[in-house]
Amino acid sequence: MNLFSQLAAEPTHEEIYPGAVLMRGLALAQDEEFFAAVEGILAAAPLHHATTPSGLPMGVMVSDCGTPEAFRRRWDPQNPAVKRMWPPIPRLLFDFAIRCAVRSGFPQFRPDSLHINRYQAGTKLGLHQDRHECDMRQPIVSISLGLECIFLLGGMQRTDPVKRMLLEHGDVVVWGGPSRMRFHGVQPLKPGHHPLTGPYRYNLTFRKVA
Repeated sequence: MNLFSQLAAEPTHEEIYPGAVLMRGLALAQDEEFFAAVEGILAAAPLHHATTPSGLPMGVMVSDCGTPEAFRRRWDPQNPAVKRMWPPIPRLLFDFAIRCAVRSGFPQFRPDSLHINRYQAGTKLGLHQDRHECDMRQPIVSISLGLECIFLLGGMQRTDPVKRMLLEHGDVVVWGGPSRMRFHGVQPLKPGHHPLTGPYRYNLTFRKVA
Protein backbone atom coordinates (compact mmCIF):
# COMPACT_ATOMS: atom_id res chain seq x y z
CA MET A 1 0.00 0.00 0.00
CA ASN A 2 1.04 3.62 -0.42
CA LEU A 3 -0.33 7.07 0.30
CA PHE A 4 -2.77 6.88 -2.60
CA SER A 5 -4.57 4.10 -0.71
CA GLN A 6 -5.81 6.70 1.78
CA LEU A 7 -7.77 8.70 -0.80
CA ALA A 8 -11.17 7.02 -0.42
CA ALA A 9 -12.80 10.25 0.75
CA GLU A 10 -10.99 12.53 -1.67
CA PRO A 11 -10.66 11.19 -5.25
CA THR A 12 -8.05 12.91 -7.38
CA HIS A 13 -8.17 14.10 -10.99
CA GLU A 14 -4.92 14.02 -12.94
CA GLU A 15 -4.45 14.63 -16.67
CA ILE A 16 -1.93 12.10 -17.96
CA TYR A 17 -2.02 13.26 -21.58
CA PRO A 18 -4.53 15.48 -23.41
CA GLY A 19 -7.71 13.41 -23.36
CA ALA A 20 -6.38 10.89 -20.81
CA VAL A 21 -7.37 11.27 -17.15
CA LEU A 22 -6.52 9.30 -14.00
CA MET A 23 -9.02 9.56 -11.12
CA ARG A 24 -7.62 7.81 -8.08
CA GLY A 25 -10.11 6.31 -5.64
CA LEU A 26 -13.19 7.35 -7.60
CA ALA A 27 -14.83 3.89 -7.37
CA LEU A 28 -14.07 3.26 -3.69
CA ALA A 29 -17.37 4.58 -2.34
CA GLN A 30 -19.32 1.89 -4.24
CA ASP A 31 -16.70 -0.85 -4.56
CA GLU A 32 -18.74 -3.59 -2.85
CA GLU A 33 -21.78 -2.84 -5.01
CA PHE A 34 -19.65 -2.81 -8.14
CA PHE A 35 -18.00 -6.13 -7.32
CA ALA A 36 -21.37 -7.72 -6.55
CA ALA A 37 -22.51 -6.56 -10.00
CA VAL A 38 -19.38 -8.10 -11.55
CA GLU A 39 -20.11 -11.41 -9.82
CA GLY A 40 -23.62 -11.31 -11.27
CA ILE A 41 -22.19 -10.82 -14.77
CA LEU A 42 -19.77 -13.72 -14.32
CA ALA A 43 -22.58 -16.01 -13.13
CA ALA A 44 -24.37 -15.35 -16.44
CA ALA A 45 -21.24 -15.18 -18.65
CA PRO A 46 -18.48 -17.28 -17.04
CA LEU A 47 -14.85 -16.31 -17.33
CA HIS A 48 -12.80 -17.98 -20.05
CA HIS A 49 -9.22 -17.64 -21.23
CA ALA A 50 -8.54 -14.90 -23.72
CA THR A 51 -6.68 -15.88 -26.88
CA THR A 52 -4.14 -14.10 -29.03
CA PRO A 53 -5.00 -13.24 -32.67
CA SER A 54 -3.15 -16.43 -33.61
CA GLY A 55 -5.37 -18.48 -31.30
CA LEU A 56 -2.93 -19.10 -28.42
CA PRO A 57 -4.40 -18.99 -24.89
CA MET A 58 -3.46 -16.05 -22.65
CA GLY A 59 -3.10 -16.00 -18.89
CA VAL A 60 -5.78 -13.35 -18.40
CA MET A 61 -9.36 -14.56 -18.14
CA VAL A 62 -12.21 -12.55 -19.64
CA SER A 63 -15.96 -12.05 -19.79
CA ASP A 64 -18.29 -9.56 -21.45
CA CYS A 65 -21.71 -8.00 -21.20
CA GLY A 66 -23.56 -5.47 -23.30
CA THR A 67 -26.21 -4.92 -25.92
CA PRO A 68 -27.19 -7.46 -28.60
CA GLU A 69 -25.75 -5.10 -31.25
CA ALA A 70 -22.39 -4.97 -29.47
CA PHE A 71 -22.39 -8.76 -29.07
CA ARG A 72 -23.02 -9.32 -32.77
CA ARG A 73 -20.22 -6.91 -33.70
CA ARG A 74 -17.68 -8.53 -31.36
CA TRP A 75 -18.76 -12.18 -31.41
CA ASP A 76 -16.21 -14.60 -32.84
CA PRO A 77 -18.00 -17.72 -34.12
CA GLN A 78 -14.71 -19.62 -33.86
CA ASN A 79 -14.54 -19.09 -30.09
CA PRO A 80 -16.26 -22.08 -28.44
CA ALA A 81 -16.31 -20.31 -25.06
CA VAL A 82 -18.94 -17.82 -26.27
CA LYS A 83 -22.15 -19.67 -27.05
CA ARG A 84 -24.90 -17.27 -26.07
CA MET A 85 -25.82 -13.60 -26.07
CA TRP A 86 -24.12 -11.39 -23.52
CA PRO A 87 -26.06 -10.34 -20.42
CA PRO A 88 -26.85 -6.61 -20.22
CA ILE A 89 -24.58 -4.12 -18.46
CA PRO A 90 -25.88 -3.61 -14.90
CA ARG A 91 -27.42 -0.16 -14.57
CA LEU A 92 -25.20 0.65 -11.57
CA LEU A 93 -22.04 0.14 -13.65
CA PHE A 94 -23.49 1.78 -16.76
CA ASP A 95 -24.35 4.97 -14.86
CA PHE A 96 -20.97 5.10 -13.13
CA ALA A 97 -19.10 4.72 -16.44
CA ILE A 98 -21.05 7.67 -17.83
CA ARG A 99 -20.23 9.79 -14.77
CA CYS A 100 -16.53 8.94 -15.20
CA ALA A 101 -16.65 9.96 -18.86
CA VAL A 102 -18.43 13.23 -18.05
CA ARG A 103 -15.82 14.08 -15.41
CA SER A 104 -13.15 13.48 -18.03
CA GLY A 105 -14.67 15.73 -20.69
CA PHE A 106 -16.69 13.20 -22.72
CA PRO A 107 -20.36 14.00 -21.94
CA GLN A 108 -21.75 12.10 -24.96
CA PHE A 109 -20.36 8.68 -23.97
CA ARG A 110 -22.94 5.89 -23.67
CA PRO A 111 -21.22 2.48 -23.45
CA ASP A 112 -22.79 -0.54 -25.07
CA SER A 113 -20.23 -3.12 -23.89
CA LEU A 114 -18.29 -3.96 -20.75
CA HIS A 115 -15.21 -6.17 -21.06
CA ILE A 116 -13.91 -7.78 -17.86
CA ASN A 117 -10.29 -8.95 -17.45
CA ARG A 118 -9.35 -11.02 -14.41
CA TYR A 119 -5.65 -11.13 -13.57
CA GLN A 120 -3.83 -13.35 -11.11
CA ALA A 121 -0.18 -13.39 -10.08
CA GLY A 122 2.10 -13.46 -13.12
CA THR A 123 -0.52 -12.56 -15.74
CA LYS A 124 -0.04 -9.51 -17.91
CA LEU A 125 -1.46 -7.74 -20.95
CA GLY A 126 0.90 -6.72 -23.72
CA LEU A 127 0.85 -3.29 -25.34
CA HIS A 128 -2.09 -2.98 -27.73
CA GLN A 129 -4.65 -0.55 -29.13
CA ASP A 130 -8.43 -0.87 -28.85
CA ARG A 131 -9.42 -0.94 -32.51
CA HIS A 132 -12.74 -2.82 -32.52
CA GLU A 133 -15.08 0.10 -31.89
CA CYS A 134 -17.14 1.69 -34.66
CA ASP A 135 -16.71 5.29 -33.39
CA MET A 136 -13.19 6.22 -32.33
CA ARG A 137 -14.47 9.55 -31.01
CA GLN A 138 -15.81 7.67 -27.98
CA PRO A 139 -13.45 7.19 -25.02
CA ILE A 140 -12.43 4.10 -23.08
CA VAL A 141 -13.41 3.99 -19.40
CA SER A 142 -11.38 1.59 -17.24
CA ILE A 143 -12.06 0.73 -13.57
CA SER A 144 -9.65 -1.20 -11.34
CA LEU A 145 -10.90 -3.54 -8.60
CA GLY A 146 -8.69 -5.69 -6.39
CA LEU A 147 -4.93 -6.08 -6.48
CA GLU A 148 -2.77 -3.20 -7.63
CA CYS A 149 -0.98 -3.28 -10.97
CA ILE A 150 1.42 -1.29 -13.09
CA PHE A 151 -0.54 0.14 -16.02
CA LEU A 152 1.33 1.16 -19.15
CA LEU A 153 0.11 4.02 -21.33
CA GLY A 154 2.25 4.79 -24.35
CA GLY A 155 2.04 6.62 -27.64
CA MET A 156 0.52 5.96 -31.05
CA GLN A 157 3.28 3.53 -32.00
CA ARG A 158 4.14 0.38 -30.08
CA THR A 159 7.76 1.51 -29.81
CA ASP A 160 6.93 4.91 -28.28
CA PRO A 161 7.95 5.56 -24.65
CA VAL A 162 5.36 4.51 -22.05
CA LYS A 163 4.26 5.98 -18.75
CA ARG A 164 4.08 3.47 -15.90
CA MET A 165 1.32 4.13 -13.38
CA LEU A 166 0.45 2.25 -10.21
CA LEU A 167 -3.28 1.55 -10.27
CA GLU A 168 -4.97 0.48 -7.04
CA HIS A 169 -8.41 -0.73 -6.09
CA GLY A 170 -10.98 1.92 -6.99
CA ASP A 171 -8.87 3.85 -9.49
CA VAL A 172 -10.39 4.93 -12.82
CA VAL A 173 -8.60 5.78 -16.07
CA VAL A 174 -10.37 7.36 -19.05
CA TRP A 175 -8.72 7.97 -22.41
CA GLY A 176 -10.23 9.41 -25.56
CA GLY A 177 -9.94 12.29 -28.02
CA PRO A 178 -6.28 12.78 -29.00
CA SER A 179 -5.29 9.90 -26.69
CA ARG A 180 -7.87 7.39 -27.92
CA MET A 181 -5.44 5.25 -29.92
CA ARG A 182 -2.58 5.16 -27.44
CA PHE A 183 -0.99 1.77 -26.85
CA HIS A 184 -1.62 0.43 -23.36
CA GLY A 185 -1.02 -2.70 -21.32
CA VAL A 186 -0.40 -4.19 -17.87
CA GLN A 187 2.87 -5.48 -16.41
CA PRO A 188 2.89 -8.97 -14.79
CA LEU A 189 0.75 -8.87 -11.67
CA LYS A 190 2.50 -9.36 -8.33
CA PRO A 191 1.09 -11.89 -5.84
CA GLY A 192 -1.21 -10.53 -3.15
CA HIS A 193 -4.59 -10.76 -1.51
CA HIS A 194 -7.32 -8.13 -1.53
CA PRO A 195 -10.14 -8.17 1.08
CA LEU A 196 -12.81 -7.91 -1.62
CA THR A 197 -11.41 -9.80 -4.62
CA GLY A 198 -8.98 -12.26 -3.05
CA PRO A 199 -5.87 -13.07 -5.16
CA TYR A 200 -7.21 -11.31 -8.25
CA ARG A 201 -7.36 -7.99 -10.02
CA TYR A 202 -10.43 -7.17 -12.11
CA ASN A 203 -10.32 -4.55 -14.82
CA LEU A 204 -13.67 -3.29 -16.11
CA THR A 205 -13.41 -1.66 -19.55
CA PHE A 206 -16.41 0.20 -20.95
CA ARG A 207 -16.62 0.92 -24.68
CA LYS A 208 -18.97 2.03 -27.41
CA VAL A 209 -18.66 -0.86 -29.86
CA ALA A 210 -21.64 -0.85 -32.20
